[in-house]
Amino acid sequence: MNNLEIYSTCPQSVHYSNEEYADAVSQTAQWSEEAGCRGMLVYSDNRLTDPWITSHQVLDATDSLVPLVAVQPVYMHPYMIAKKIATFSKLYDRAIALNMIAGGFRNDLKALNDPTPHDERYERLYEYTHIIQTLLKSAQPISQEGRYYSVSNLKVAPEIPEQHIPEVFVSGSSEAGRETAKKLSATAVEYPGPLGAEFQEDGLRTATDKRGIRIGIIARSTNEEAWDVARERFPKTRAGELMHTMAMKSSDSQWHKQLSDLDEYPSDSDIYWLGPFKSYNTFCPYLVGSFGEVAEYLQGYLQRGYNRIILDIPPDRDDINYTMDTFRLAADREVL
Repeated sequence: MNNLEIYSTCPQSVHYSNEEYADAVSQTAQWSEEAGCRGMLVYSDNRLTDPWITSHQVLDATDSLVPLVAVQPVYMHPYMIAKKIATFSKLYDRAIALNMIAGGFRNDLKALNDPTPHDERYERLYEYTHIIQTLLKSAQPISQEGRYYSVSNLKVAPEIPEQHIPEVFVSGSSEAGRETAKKLSATAVEYPGPLGAEFQEDGLRTATDKRGIRIGIIARSTNEEAWDVARERFPKTRAGELMHTMAMKSSDSQWHKQLSDLDEYPSDSDIYWLGPFKSYNTFCPYLVGSFGEVAEYLQGYLQRGYNRIILDIPPDRDDINYTMDTFRLAADREVL
């Protein structure tokens, strides 16, 4: 699929018992690799298992899948992130990727005594990530003095080969996030609105040349079959709607507000669906329909330059295979 790279998402530890979780991570990683995904996002927040230890499980279970590790600057010094990347390279002869997160849930940040405002968190994220990138790329000790982080004559060991330098992803839904992605030559990831939505087009004008979206897909042989699966998997509940409202109040993420302001079905098409997001079942929009319908809709995003896709958590092997088949169909039609 040319330069298109697709990442799945790792199951969240809060949904599994201690006995089940390691197997769930391994199984999902194997499904993703077999289906043709480039990698798998590994979440990070105050509720979840450590993403670095979880990524060991991903690497042990697969041959080439790239863990896309979510990194929150409040948790750890940038030197230790570079050290972990170098250690993965040494132990596994594998690359990882970094999903740099500024932190969107204020309660998580308050618990860590971090009152930093939204846009300043992206300034901090830039300094943090720049140190990591420089450490991994430089054969000589580095020194850097900034507002948030300063290092002096610092070098990371072991050195890593160029092919293991991690690709970096940054949220691109806000102006601060897009600007940070540009400065870091990172992939700017958006939570897309329906095609033609105003905030979608605003993002296109300022995003980097590596543009990403976070989206879920349910595609089946017919539209009716796809919607039957969708509504069974993501039932609308009053409790879920209330949890979404509470999450809105504790988040200052631009994408969260943008999607929350839209209707559940915000366009004439019945392909784009925010039901799972508005019922607190997941954190991204969904495309639902027949293989052909969803592939045609996906083409609209691909034609706008989105070449990095982060999917929702696949519930089973068949589902991730259906999704990847849909992307292949969309890519083939785009070429034609």
